[in-house]
Amino acid sequence: MSLQQEIEQKVKTAFAPEHLEVINESGMHSVPAGSETHFKLVIVTQKFEGKKLVERHRLVNQALVLELREKIHALSLQTLTPEEWEKKKGQIATSPPCLGGSK
Repeated sequence: MSLQQEIEQKVKTAFAPEHLEVINESGMHSVPAGSETHFKLVIVTQKFEGKKLVERHRLVNQALVLELREKIHALSLQTLTPEEWEKKKGQIATSPPCLGGSK
C-alpha cells in the first residue's frame, strides 16, 4: 500500500470525512521521482465543528503520528467543517512553488 493510500485510510477512519483529498505534492519539490514525502490534505468533516484551527491540526497530526515521525517531510492541511466548505464552494488554496533545493 502506498503512503498516500495509508494516509487516506487513516483519515477516513479517524474523521469520516464528507470530502477528502490526499494530494501528493512531492513532485513539486527536490526529491526523487515517485517520492511520497510532501502532501496536502483537504478534510471536510463535522468533527471539526466548534474547534479552532490549531485543534483541528492537532487531531490530524495525532491520527498520522507515525507517518509524520517516519515518512512525511511536509504536510499542508486544510481542515474545514461542511459549512465552511460550502462557503468556499469547493475551492482549495494552491500550494506555493518550492524555493529550496534545485527547484
